[in-house]
Amino acid sequence: MDNSMLGVSEIYESTIHTCIKKTKKKSSQTFIAGAFAGAFIAMGAFGAAMGSHAIENYSLAKLAAGLIFPVGLMLVLICGAELFTGNSLLIIPLIERKISIKNLLKNWGIVYISNFFGAIIIVALIFFSGLLSSNHNALGGYAIKVASYKSNLTFVNAISSGILCNFIVTLTVWASYATKDLLGKIIVVWFPIMTFVVCGFEHSVANMYYLFIGLIAKSNPAFVETSHISQAAVDSITITNIIKNLIPVTIGNIIGGAVFVGLAFWVMLKYNRNEN
Repeated sequence: MDNSMLGVSEIYESTIHTCIKKTKKKSSQTFIAGAFAGAFIAMGAFGAAMGSHAIENYSLAKLAAGLIFPVGLMLVLICGAELFTGNSLLIIPLIERKISIKNLLKNWGIVYISNFFGAIIIVALIFFSGLLSSNHNALGGYAIKVASYKSNLTFVNAISSGILCNFIVTLTVWASYATKDLLGKIIVVWFPIMTFVVCGFEHSVANMYYLFIGLIAKSNPAFVETSHISQAAVDSITITNIIKNLIPVTIGNIIGGAVFVGLAFWVMLKYNRNEN
């Protein structure tokens, strides 16, 4: 095996070691690291919107967004931030009985709340910076359009898309543990995350940004006008509908990461770890 890359069993052990360390941090450390992650993902989402909102070709717009968005997870993994979706891998040391359910739930709870805190700070800063007025208010209109779309997803749509999203995101985090150098981590992160963005899957932390920037943007009539959607669609962006999106997307993210990746790798490697 190339010394620059860990084998599958080594990744498994590295994941357990990393996850255990996450549960041993002070709550204040975890909160700050989680706020950083929420901010990083929000910045990636804003950059993706800025770079793609004016592209009329649907596929090219998706590709442009996909090329930019991964900067968020790159910063999370390189800077040691705590992202709720990636932390679904804590299920592995839980099953191995190396952390308790209390450890897992405490980490998930603090990280989820702090991810939200970090994302909302970026939402406020972007709104008050006036950047949503970019391209003759088209960026603000785009924010409303995206938030309206997400606000109207059905429960089944949202949970299914959430599963698909975190299946890719958690696999990306898992794969990032395989490489020991900075360039390797960037490459490992870039292409899978680009894929999830191009596919349009639902990410709970990214949605904290997308939904709340749309909620604030709809207060500006100029942005509403450039959104080119009906008033009913604009009015559908409410706190109630935001919660109705975040709950199933979060559940889907947990299933996609903890079950489809964490539990699956545990089953695959538990009895033949030394053979990989």
